[in-house]
Amino acid sequence: MVVPKDYESDVEIAWCPGCGNFGILQAVKKALVEMKLEPHRLLFVSGIGQGPKLPHYTRGNVFNGLHGRTIPAATGARLANHELTVIGIDGDGGAYGEGLNHLLAAMRRNINMTYLVHNNQVYGLTKGQASPTSDAGFITKTTPLGAILPVNPLALALASDVSFLARGFSGDVEHLASLIKAGVKHRGFALIDILQPCVSFNRQNTFKWYRDRVYRVEDEGYDPTDKAAATAKAQEWGDRIPTGIIYRQERPVYEEQIPALKKKPLVRQPINPSQFEALLDEFA
Repeated sequence: MVVPKDYESDVEIAWCPGCGNFGILQAVKKALVEMKLEPHRLLFVSGIGQGPKLPHYTRGNVFNGLHGRTIPAATGARLANHELTVIGIDGDGGAYGEGLNHLLAAMRRNINMTYLVHNNQVYGLTKGQASPTSDAGFITKTTPLGAILPVNPLALALASDVSFLARGFSGDVEHLASLIKAGVKHRGFALIDILQPCVSFNRQNTFKWYRDRVYRVEDEGYDPTDKAAATAKAQEWGDRIPTGIIYRQERPVYEEQIPALKKKPLVRQPINPSQFEALLDEFA
């Protein structure tokens, strides 16, 4: 039996009061408890930033690495142990800036993991520079004349044939928790872009700004298996912003296509040290 206390941490939370990250933390814990997922069966992998601090404020196995390098470590862990539930956590800078090349490769390969991106459209940890997703015209110290065209993560994901794509809002914890559960249960790479206000450095995309615009696609009879419809939804931004499962498809995961991993994960395979010696001899 998994209860909320199982995911409680003694680490003091360092986020600003009112930060959108609190809603994401609440949704993550709610989803994991409702799924009855025991902490020792879970691995959080994160990089650098305010959002990637989330694993420290819950319980489970944690690998905290470099900025924008979450997915390579998460991929290695998942391929080594298919029995491990792997959740990657990054901000919009780490995911859609420094780590974008890794994200594109993971979606194309369909690595069986979930990737939560805390998208506050600004670099919060380093005090408010424009991020890859900052709205056009957004004024910061690094963009005094206004940010240029932002990255569209949903459109990029669809172009990379992602097998699960969703967008949540940290101000709607119940809905976000349901998306996280769906993403974790999905067989394949699940990208969940989470709109998360930064109360300190982004005074434009506030909780009210989002609440006036976000809507749930499932309330409008939307079909997430229709890629053409998903492509159209990916372009919606401004007066209306879609949340929910934007696209979902079933296709083989990466480990099913690799002979060495197909039968059993690496952690379950016997190791013969002499094989390594022979391999090293080839390079002598």
